[in-house]
Amino acid sequence: MLIKRKSIEQVESSRRPARKPKFAPVTLSEQDGVRYLHFGTEWVQGAMRIRKPDWPELEYAQQMMAWMLFKETPQAVAQLGLGTATLTKFCYRQFPEASVTAVELNESVIAICNSMFKLPPEDERLRVLEMDALDFVEDPANHEAYDVLQCDLYDATARGPVLDTPEFYQACAACLTQDGIMTVNLFGDHPSFAKNLKAMKFAFGHVICLPEVHDGNVVALCFKTRPTLDKDALAARAAQIVAQTKLPAKSWVKGLFATD
Repeated sequence: MLIKRKSIEQVESSRRPARKPKFAPVTLSEQDGVRYLHFGTEWVQGAMRIRKPDWPELEYAQQMMAWMLFKETPQAVAQLGLGTATLTKFCYRQFPEASVTAVELNESVIAICNSMFKLPPEDERLRVLEMDALDFVEDPANHEAYDVLQCDLYDATARGPVLDTPEFYQACAACLTQDGIMTVNLFGDHPSFAKNLKAMKFAFGHVICLPEVHDGNVVALCFKTRPTLDKDALAARAAQIVAQTKLPAKSWVKGLFATD
């Protein structure tokens, strides 16, 4: 089954729409204990195992957490593009000392996450903002405010990330602390891949792409400051992550050194 995780934020590059964008209908399906989100097509936009609602079900979503190899106790995490709230929920549960902010343009996605994907209610640590991700990262109030950004911004037609300019990625970098990290979901066999990679390398001190997963997704790790890649230290940290969360962190380490 080909799975392409897409958000339905409908803007192109750095252009703002002249009017409120129209969104594809939000639909659901279920198979073998997993609930899937769609936008009016058969393409899967996100997934949740019903008996494990906080677990990142899709492989690419697990890879989006690879920043954990470098940060054990983040204080502030932001998610650009809510999807099924997979990463938002996981970060909220896993890091009880951290504030978690999710940014989503489509109010219907927020509503379905609340009703069908077990998104926790907002509190002093959790915020869900209905707004354009570009406006969020360009807001000076958010600059140098986050340890981690997780970026997953696609439209329903799977044409590549809708925010993909060097200026957008520069604004993302501005939102990070000096040693902050951003993970980005890309589509490896799409023409947008090279464009996004070039833009990210312009804006960040160092970019590493993990190997493509079976469904075509490629997760990029963007470092504001170039990290020290100590294989033994990263392997030890990966073992901790596996023990604490069951995430496949050892494969992330292999991926870092396979592609760096």
